[in-house]
Parts: sequence; structure tokens; C-alpha cells
Amino acid sequence: MNTIQALIKKQKAFFRTDKTKDIAFRLDALQKLRTAIKTNEKQLIEALKVDLNKSEFEAYTTEVGIILEEIRFTTRHLRSWVKPKRVKTPITHFGSTSYIYPEPYGVSLIISPWNYPFQLAIAPLIGAIAAGNCAVIKPSELTPKTSEVLGRLIQDIFPEEYIVVFQGGVETSQALLNEKFDYIFFTGSVPVGKIIMEAASKHLTPVTLELGGKSPCIVHEDANIKLAAKRIAWGKYINAGQTCVAPDYLYIHQSIKHDFLTALKVAIHELYGEHPLNNEDYTHIVSEKHYNRLCSFLDNGEIFTGGKTMENGFVIEPTVLTNITWEDPVMQDEIFGPILPVLEYSELTEAIEGIHKHPNPLALYIFSESRAIQEEVLNRISFGGGCINDTVYHLGSPHLPFGGVGSSGIGAYHGKGSFDTFSHGKSVLKQTTLFDIPFRYPNVKNGVNKIKLFLK
Repeated sequence: MNTIQALIKKQKAFFRTDKTKDIAFRLDALQKLRTAIKTNEKQLIEALKVDLNKSEFEAYTTEVGIILEEIRFTTRHLRSWVKPKRVKTPITHFGSTSYIYPEPYGVSLIISPWNYPFQLAIAPLIGAIAAGNCAVIKPSELTPKTSEVLGRLIQDIFPEEYIVVFQGGVETSQALLNEKFDYIFFTGSVPVGKIIMEAASKHLTPVTLELGGKSPCIVHEDANIKLAAKRIAWGKYINAGQTCVAPDYLYIHQSIKHDFLTALKVAIHELYGEHPLNNEDYTHIVSEKHYNRLCSFLDNGEIFTGGKTMENGFVIEPTVLTNITWEDPVMQDEIFGPILPVLEYSELTEAIEGIHKHPNPLALYIFSESRAIQEEVLNRISFGGGCINDTVYHLGSPHLPFGGVGSSGIGAYHGKGSFDTFSHGKSVLKQTTLFDIPFRYPNVKNGVNKIKLFLK
């Protein structure tokens, strides 16, 4: 038996002891995790600087702080979440009561990506712990320093039969997927998501897939141009555009295109300076392969602003491309970098139809002061989640489950959504023994007529 098989066997045995189901055990585990994160905060921020050149501000707000808040929210509400929920009982079941019991799946596998290597490993783990599961975490090999700190942090506070981290590349992921888990949670690309789902299907293992896609950002003619430009620049270029819900492209009403792009250029310079390549706090691209792929898009259309690159460190300026069509290479797949192509429209229907011709996006953003325009976009386009007059900010709310639809993902998490994702709702009917309803049995006289009368 190999190491992976042995560890999974140990976790399954530990889960059967029912220790992880105890509410005090779960709360204690979450508190240990919170304390360890605060203790290792400096090391985590330093690791994120090494792997992605993330600034202390960006590392804390998007990786560490958001996780500490998620743990705080979960521990505050967990006692109410774990209680069986009483639901209505129909008159046909007179004398009984109905409940839904949340129960953990067992041993869960969490495969996390490189773009937010700490946050996107720990956020689902919080849900797994809260729901009472054991967990195996496979962090990304593309951010080795952060993965190393993460592994050491987990090893220091949890026994491996409860939570364990497996380091490695594709071969480690494949070895893990060959085993039978009770739940799989994956964050990453659509092509890899298909591989995960195929592997899970062999064991009929339930999955959550947090994927991506080309998330549109519509800027209508009545938008608050200056504020829209600043919020779009922030949402697009945070983490150098390596965010699954970053605005992937703009759809701008042609009447405000010039004014908006002028404001966007100003906003970019305000946030990242006149020379972003020399900005020590500007996030770098994760790898040479990803850097080269992004650089290949820079000759699409025309560069309105940005476009400069620095191979040493894999840095690309915040860039805006104009004169773009759907046929350009930059519009074929999710960009996942600091390049923002711009399309224009004269009637809102043009933008909506353009979006409809492509897979359901993970996120969508609409900037408009008109309630009617906002509602039209929300009602006519299917997407995972999003914002009106903002970008990305919906991820920060524990009250809004985050996930995709169609090719952008399956399932959702954050807040109670994380607890629900890692829990099976077990339906239970509690029946009285004080009396019995006789005409449910086949030997009752005129049973069919009585049943029909009762069910009217």
C-alpha cells in the first residue's frame, strides 16, 4: 500500500470514530487554524511575495485577512448550522414530524490553484472542518513557497489522520484522483475540471468545481464613469489579473467609450503608478509559460494603454486593448492576466447577444444607474455571481455563496454555503406510535376510494 492509500485509510478510520462530528471538536479545530494563521502571518506574506510578488497589503486583504474573517463568521454561526432543521409535514403524514439532518461526507479532497494559493486552499477547508469531515489538501506546485508554509502550518496543528497536505505536481494529483474519496473540491481551469469530474465519476464521488471563463463587464451609457473606471481597474488588475472573477473583457456603450477609456487610464496610473514595471508592489505572472501566453495577446487590436513587459520576473503592465473582435485570439479563452480587451455596443441587446454566444461566465458586472437596465441584464444572462456598479467585491461577503453555472462551475461555497457544500442533508421522518392510519395498507376495504378522498 502506497503512502497516499495508507493516509486515506487512516483518515477513513479516524472519521468512523465520530470525533470529527462533535461540535466542540470542530470549533476547537477552527480556533487552532485561526491561531496558527495569525502566528504564521509574516511567513505567509513573505511566501506570497516570493511566489507572486504580492504586496503585504494585497497578500493580507486577499489571502490572510479574508480567511480570518471567514473562520470568525463560521465559528459564530456553526452551532445553529449543525442543528437538524425541522421542515413542514403534509396532512397525508398526520402524526409525524420531518427533519433534515446535516451530516459530513467523510474524507474530502481539496485541490487548490496557484493564483490565490493560501486563500483557495483554506477557504474550502473551513467548510470541510465545519461540516465534520477529514481532509486531504493538494496545493499548487507553481507556488512552492506558499505551499511549503501551508503544509508546515497544517502539520503543526492537526494529526495526519484528520487533515494532511500532499505536495507535488500533476503526478500527485493523478495519484490522489485514483483513490476513492467521499467528496472532491477543485478550484482551477475548465480543462482540468473536466479531468477531475471524469475521475470522480469512476467512484460516483460528488464534486464541487470552481472554474472560470470569460467574465464580462458592461459599462452602459448612464454609468458613473469615474467611479466605474476606478472599480474596474481595481477588480481587473488586482493580483495582476490572475483572478477567476476578474473582468475578462469590457462591453462599453459607444457614446461613452472615449470618456471612459480616458478615465480608466487615469485610474490605472493612480493605482499602479506611471511605470508599473518598476512598482515593487505590483504582482508578477506566476510562470514563464503563462507569461509567454499572455504576451502573445499584446498584438491583438490596438494598445490603448500599457503593453510593456519585463521578462525578468515575468511582469506585464496593466494593459487595455481596443479595436477587438470576438475573432481575436485574446477573446477565445479566459485571459487570466492584466490584459483587458474592449468591445463596444450601441444597443444593450448587442452586448447581451454577444455574451449569449459564449459559455456561461463565472461572474458578470454591470455599471448603470438605471434599475431597468440592471434588471434586464440580471434576468437575461445566466452567470455564477457578480455585482452591480462594482467588480469582484461580492466574493468578500460570507452571506453570498460563490460558484459558477454551466461550464464555469458546479456548486458554491463561502459562509454557510461552505458548510452546506461539505454536508449531506439527510431527510428523516419521525412517526408517531400513538395511532395508525389504516387505509395506507392494501387490505383495507375500499382502500382506493378512501385514498382518493383523503388526497383531494
